Amino acid sequence: MKKSLKKILSLGLVSALAISLLAGCGKKSAGDSTEFIIGGLGPLSGEAASYGISVKQGAEIAIEEINAAGGVKVGDQTLKLSLNFKDDEASGETALSAYNTLMDEGAQALLGTVTSGAGLAIGEKIAEDGILQVTPSGSAAGLTEWPNAFRLCFTDPLQGQTMARYAVEDLGLKKIAVIFNNADEYSTGVKDAFVAEVATLGGEIVAEESFEKGAVDFKTQLTKIKGTDAEIIFAPVYYGDAAFITTQAAELGMSLPYIGSDGWDGVLAQVVDPAVLEGAVFLSPFLATDETPAVQAFVKAYDEEYKAVPDQFAADGYDTVYVIKAALEKAGSTDSEALIAAMTEIQVEGLTGSVTFTAEGEPNKGAKFVQIVNGEYTLAK
Repeated sequence: MKKSLKKILSLGLVSALAISLLAGCGKKSAGDSTEFIIGGLGPLSGEAASYGISVKQGAEIAIEEINAAGGVKVGDQTLKLSLNFKDDEASGETALSAYNTLMDEGAQALLGTVTSGAGLAIGEKIAEDGILQVTPSGSAAGLTEWPNAFRLCFTDPLQGQTMARYAVEDLGLKKIAVIFNNADEYSTGVKDAFVAEVATLGGEIVAEESFEKGAVDFKTQLTKIKGTDAEIIFAPVYYGDAAFITTQAAELGMSLPYIGSDGWDGVLAQVVDPAVLEGAVFLSPFLATDETPAVQAFVKAYDEEYKAVPDQFAADGYDTVYVIKAALEKAGSTDSEALIAAMTEIQVEGLTGSVTFTAEGEPNKGAKFVQIVNGEYTLAK
């Protein structure tokens, strides 16, 4: 069944439930203002904690800005936004428990999940509740199969296809090695699309090496790659794995260039010697050194609040709050059904680009290629 039809059927079934649930969710505050609670889910602990912390902090900056500017005008109400963010440890089981707690505590829209695996595990439950869900960074294709689910970031297939075209068409390289996590939906999803697109473009995958979750020794896989005629290595992995891979490759005397997916963002903070990352290129919707006034204002606010430079995940969290704000304004209501319907009618000029959304929950937006040069993130030329 196509999603558009599922959307109509599902919304009809959950409409009455959503309205009854939301009727008591607005909390009265001073004057005629009400509070709109955005629930958040992402890893604040564990190996993917950097992503969740960044998303949470970026969202907090946006909420502070919006509330300081007077809140959100929705119908005859002025809403003040609040964020209730729970640690899901990038685990489906933990995410379900955390989500249920959020709902018990009155969440009216969901920012999250941050990671794909957790989102896939609880997507059906969120759809049953009928609450608007916007994932800032969950990229697995299946995350938007439910009628209430939207994403801000690029999908795994789009990342794989884009990086394949970059390697074969832009760089002119045809012999490519791939190393990926075979237990991770994100890594395998990007890899599968990359491999298929390389073949379509006339390139050749000369090595396809996998590793298991939690691996810290990649020398066996890298030695196999070293024995091929690969011209470049594609690693659709998270920043921790990327740090291990590049460091150990240098120890083996390998000097092949790297390209990666958006999970590489933050990798510089994970290595002892940034030289192992020199020249690596990865996909990202955001770069903190972008001179756009809005980006620089965000970078300044983030540094003042958290004493850190924001990454793309912080920008994703920030933009997702503004997406929910735009949906509230367009809907003129806090009703979940109205918010979901409004998502295809909004356009948000965000830090990660101008974005609109399809009826299938996907974003229409551009991408940047980020290159690591002299220990800094720069726009690839």
